[in-house]
Amino acid sequence: MKIRIDDGAPPYEQVRAQISEQARSGALPVGYRLPTVRGLAETLGLAANTVAKAYRALEADGVIETRGRNGTLIAAAGAAAERELASAAQDFAARARRLGGSEEAALAAVRDALRAAYGA
Repeated sequence: MKIRIDDGAPPYEQVRAQISEQARSGALPVGYRLPTVRGLAETLGLAANTVAKAYRALEADGVIETRGRNGTLIAAAGAAAERELASAAQDFAARARRLGGSEEAALAAVRDALRAAYGA
């Protein structure tokens, strides 16, 4: 992992993005134990608070999970992604209903959004 100070992205975002990409690609497998916040900060020459901020963001995204004395591990992406997807769907359905849209209109909006996102 390398942090570039001349890069426009803040260092914590660079750490977050690199760990996230490595987890997604499988370079960091599920269950892989990440270094401690202090350890990674020393290795990268960053402040511990910078790495802690990246770890908090990764945990919020479901990429990693902290297990107290057992450390910080790469989470099973499938389960976290499915929970996040279900939550987003519930939020959308509730909002569509509050707006007074019909079920058919809501489904049509989702289909259009999916076509746009997936290029279909």
